Amino acid sequence: MSDVGIIGAGLGGLAAACTLAARGHKVTLLERNDWLGGKAALHEDRGFRFDMGPTILTMPRVLERVFAEAGRDMADYLDLRRLDPQWRCFYDDGTVLDLRDDMAASRAEIAKLAPDAAEGFDRFMAVASRLSDVSDRFFFWKSVEDLRDTMDLKQNMTLDTLRDVMALRMHRTVAGQIKRDISDKRVAQMLEHFIQYVGSSPLASPAVLCGIAQMQLGEGVWYPMGGTRAVPLALTRLAEELGVDIRTGADVTAIETEGRRATAVVAGGERMAFDRVVSNMDSVRTYRDLIGGDVWRDFARGRKREPACSGVVLYLGLDRAYDHLAHHNFVFSRDPEEEFGAIYDEGRPAPDPTAYVAAPARTEPDVAPEGGEALYVLVHTPYLHPGQDWSKMLPDYRRTILDKLGRSAGMEDIESRIVTERVLTPQDIHDRYNVLDGAIYGLASHGKVLGAFKPGNRSRQVRGLYLAGGSAHPGPGMPMALMSGWIAADSLDGDARGNARVAAE
Repeated sequence: MSDVGIIGAGLGGLAAACTLAARGHKVTLLERNDWLGGKAALHEDRGFRFDMGPTILTMPRVLERVFAEAGRDMADYLDLRRLDPQWRCFYDDGTVLDLRDDMAASRAEIAKLAPDAAEGFDRFMAVASRLSDVSDRFFFWKSVEDLRDTMDLKQNMTLDTLRDVMALRMHRTVAGQIKRDISDKRVAQMLEHFIQYVGSSPLASPAVLCGIAQMQLGEGVWYPMGGTRAVPLALTRLAEELGVDIRTGADVTAIETEGRRATAVVAGGERMAFDRVVSNMDSVRTYRDLIGGDVWRDFARGRKREPACSGVVLYLGLDRAYDHLAHHNFVFSRDPEEEFGAIYDEGRPAPDPTAYVAAPARTEPDVAPEGGEALYVLVHTPYLHPGQDWSKMLPDYRRTILDKLGRSAGMEDIESRIVTERVLTPQDIHDRYNVLDGAIYGLASHGKVLGAFKPGNRSRQVRGLYLAGGSAHPGPGMPMALMSGWIAADSLDGDARGNARVAAE
């Protein structure tokens, strides 16, 4: 078995550590911060508790698979609650639309709002289901960097394979696919926002990502009691039980290579030799900052690797609750094309943004003092661009966000209710999490053909190097980051055992 070093204890790094240790490898997990979990951190103040990073958990089967590697039952580590509604949507015209946990119930809600959209929703979900199935069979659970990694077309050129390739709809974007089925702009805007899980524009992202809708509606939205922070805590407990050597305060500054093979990492001036290395650090920064030289030039060559969006996050402790909110809420922009154009094309904050609002006291009252509210408010912004100084931009944009919540979601008095407040800007996110240009979701998923692909989990540039996290395959979001860690571990384990197995059957 291998002596493995893992850089970064985000969700992907923790999943990789647990999987590798369960399979008998010696694992050292190196984390520069004094907490484990990366963006899945915690903020507490005056009796209020906030998840600082991801707040929506879908596809719990990914987590179950990590625990099953060690013969453990996830239920012994986590208490998950299924949410209904999954989202509550607020529109500028006063409309409120619930995305329900049950597909038929969601259809009924849509029919009440726009009768013609109900049949379109059926058509869209049929497409989403097919795309989700194709993703599960060809895209997930193995290292993928481009189309040739998904299927062997030369040896598997069957009619069924051709149907699967056609199902990918590589000539369409997410927005283009939705507009074919949905005429009501409000319903279309709701469905387009599934792509925000990967921090990209529906106007530029490939239609295959419509499959995200089925992954959520088919498998539910879940809340871990204790908040999403409970997930890295559970994985840390499992890692410790499996004997992982966890070191915090270990700021890795280099990956050493010999003959294009990863041989060691340097942290705090200490050189640590390893047989293989997993990097849960941003993929671009792994190659650029930790390796550099010809390896970085080879990685950077080819298609543009643009960061996904960043965001402004407000953590608001309120002295009174807003009972009309659900656990998860979207307060939609007046014009999605204006919004996405500003963020992704013009590189400036949207003048009228969509605000995501998490109100976890609906499910776990202890996140706030009795009668209070702990709101997590996220508004997507461009990644950091030259000349943008968020210390100067924040006051005006904070006002824009609060005005939006008051005007469109019935929170007119929100400022007077604030007891405690903390803010993260794109610059804060860049500095705190060591991510590329403050991008929350790694690399953008733009391009009709290549947009769904991220750097593969088994490095093509450096032997013995494996990539995990939201900027590696299969992409960002809690389940995908966890899956990336499992794939990196599975690929490493297969290589260490000298066989060609990439994914478990």
